[in-house]
Amino acid sequence: MNTKKLIFNILLFPGLFFISSCNEDFLKEELETARGMEYYKTDEGIMSLSTGTYHHVFSAPFNSEAPFCTNSYGIDEFGIGGDASNGSWNNYDGSLKSIVTVVNSNTTAANAQWDNLYIGIGNANLLIENATASTSASDNIKKIALGEGYFFRAYCYLRLVSQYGGVPLKTTSSNTVELEFMRATPEEVSAQVIEDFKQAYNLLPATGAPAKITRFAAAHYLAKAYLFRASEINDSWNSSTKAGDLAAIAPLCDEVIAQHPLTADFASLWNYTGPDGPNEQLPELILSAQFTSDVSASGSNSQHLYFAARYDDLPYMQRDLTGDRPYSRLRPNYYMYRIYDMVNDSRFWKSFRTKHRLNKPSGSYYVSGDLGIIYIINQPGDSRFSSYVLNDVVTYGATGKTIPSAYVAYPAGKTTDGALDVNVRFPSLSKHLDGSRAAGLNDTRGLRDINLARSAETYLIAAEAKIRLAKLGTGSYADALPYINAVRARARFAGGESRSAYYDGGGAYKVSIPYSANPAAIESIRSYMGENSYYESNNIPVTTAASSSLAIADINALPAGDEYVISALGLTGAYDRMLALVLNERSRELAGEYKRWEDLSRTKTLVSRVRAFNFQATGFIQEYHQLRAIPQTYLDGIQMEGRSLTSAEKQAQQNPGY
Repeated sequence: MNTKKLIFNILLFPGLFFISSCNEDFLKEELETARGMEYYKTDEGIMSLSTGTYHHVFSAPFNSEAPFCTNSYGIDEFGIGGDASNGSWNNYDGSLKSIVTVVNSNTTAANAQWDNLYIGIGNANLLIENATASTSASDNIKKIALGEGYFFRAYCYLRLVSQYGGVPLKTTSSNTVELEFMRATPEEVSAQVIEDFKQAYNLLPATGAPAKITRFAAAHYLAKAYLFRASEINDSWNSSTKAGDLAAIAPLCDEVIAQHPLTADFASLWNYTGPDGPNEQLPELILSAQFTSDVSASGSNSQHLYFAARYDDLPYMQRDLTGDRPYSRLRPNYYMYRIYDMVNDSRFWKSFRTKHRLNKPSGSYYVSGDLGIIYIINQPGDSRFSSYVLNDVVTYGATGKTIPSAYVAYPAGKTTDGALDVNVRFPSLSKHLDGSRAAGLNDTRGLRDINLARSAETYLIAAEAKIRLAKLGTGSYADALPYINAVRARARFAGGESRSAYYDGGGAYKVSIPYSANPAAIESIRSYMGENSYYESNNIPVTTAASSSLAIADINALPAGDEYVISALGLTGAYDRMLALVLNERSRELAGEYKRWEDLSRTKTLVSRVRAFNFQATGFIQEYHQLRAIPQTYLDGIQMEGRSLTSAEKQAQQNPGY
């Protein structure tokens, strides 16, 4: 007998019996719980639509590999780690086109971000229209919802135009199937983005950050939109708007900065101790994608998986909650080891995990808690270490024991980059690690929020605007330095600070269910270590004195890391040097925060920087990669005059080179 059919019939019969035993009025009953479009004109409906759009636009993308594929791969900062499931997004090889060649089930499709952003635009259009038409909503609800609608639409279109150039503009909702679309120009899309952000700025409240969109979030993104329009990618048409756009940026940024002061310690941004913990409420945060520990809520943050290096396959190590589940998709390029002042700038040591506790001892020599893995991020010419991988050679001062696994960036006095590139071992970016995953060490459901905007970036937006104004003859290049130096001042080690102290989301394990049930057991196997390799890497005496100032006083004498990049790129002239400085500062401050590809694309520095610093992509990247391919799903799905497009018509809507 067919078991499935039997189960189905058993479940079906009671329903049939219930219907036959009721009177005929049952058949005349009307379903009153169904919600039509009128629902979205009510207070409840408008707020429900707003909540759903927050989730779809901000949070949902981070439960996939698309964010790092489209903004953290194929750049100067990161390349492929130990898993190349989405390698084409980094390498720019023949697989990256309007249809991305599928490697496995993890491969991000060419249309993934396109579809997500256009669904967000559809929701935003509904929100704008229903908030405008509502007669029942309070003025406050209507005004906020309308401002949110304009913000969502502008945010999505800014992402689209930054990735693809001109795209179809859709500013009304659809009541029927629509198939005929043409791409608007980048100028038209940019104008719509700026107008929508202006509307949001005028309508939104000042409070609610970072969970809710505020007028300061609108100001931050309006400044970004002006900066995008004034950037090199648009130089063929932006001459009439450039000066006005750049002049508008600093006042907007100053307003945001006044309301969102920098947190005192850069490490506080990443010291995640659990959902909705202190580091997710810092005043510096302007807007965040929200996640929760409520298991009934939909969606999760999977970004903790991708920047983590393998540690669990090394001697005396095993996977644990505090070390995270390492998918090993992204590793830092050597560019990231060269741009910091490793002695005085704390940001590298507070952004990357360079030590792991040993958590699987064998025999009597090692015990849980000994140092099991170390990454020594030294500088060119250091001759202290004979090889890039050192087993049972390096000793740990606290115990005098050898360290089972040690990896060195510059061994044997090398002055060329790449020793670590032959190995899948690398320090993990700490900004997304999450030790609060209650379901256990293999759980992929992350709980920590994603920072979408914080005021450190606002400072750097203002700095870049000042640099661009100086190029136009307004002010001087030195006008950018107060904004840059404000960020750098926070980056230096403070007096009395332990330079080896380290924090990241792996330290949130104490809020997890397994920890609370058996703290001693978790402590005995945790690999998280609150210590970095600052002293081993720099080979300097232990100190708690304040580090030397990082302030830049002279635009003609930039820090050594910046001069290295400028030399590697062959840059000359004040403008190119200062633009390189602000792009490098954005790396030092914002690495791994899903902004880099768009920054390099809009400044048309993507190709030169990838060729100089991303060895995996050097031989493939071309000038046309400054924009993404228009997805084939869009080209195949649209029509013209009631028919599908011809191959020539599809090519006419495609970006050049694809």
